[in-house]
Amino acid sequence: MRVEPARPGDLSELAQVAATTFPLACPPAVSPDNVAAFIAANLTAEHFARHLDDPQRMVLLARNDVRILGYAMLIGAAPDDASVAAAVPLRPAVELSKMYVLPDVHGAGVSAALMTEALCRAAELGAACVWLGVNQKNQRAQRFYTKAGFTVSGTKTFRLGDHTENDYVMVRAV
Repeated sequence: MRVEPARPGDLSELAQVAATTFPLACPPAVSPDNVAAFIAANLTAEHFARHLDDPQRMVLLARNDVRILGYAMLIGAAPDDASVAAAVPLRPAVELSKMYVLPDVHGAGVSAALMTEALCRAAELGAACVWLGVNQKNQRAQRFYTKAGFTVSGTKTFRLGDHTENDYVMVRAV
């Protein structure tokens, strides 16, 4: 397995991985219609193509010789949400916006490899810290992020269709 930046030829498969993994992080109360609408509005090959063209974003892929196993996206811009800005004390800050791994490779070190590479890339960008939002009900992800050195520093909301989700803001110094 290796972790590397996404390329234009990866976009279709990346969108498929995103569509498969995003629902796994959603609380059970979120309707399938809201999940599907979010995927259609945010996780298509076209959206990922725009991310690849955005100099503030970096999409990383974990892959083996056969397929993409997971992905992460870094955003190197200051938080624009007031509650996030208050919870992220160090600047410059890089957001770990997305980090998802296919369910059949959970526990196989893919997430750890993605996290290691994401933190290295954030350090190369000159970040003082990395922050992320994680649903307050997603305890599996919270345990993983805590193990990676992140701590809860605040809260924020996340709109998912007609439902508002409550997230923890977690931060780690680089």
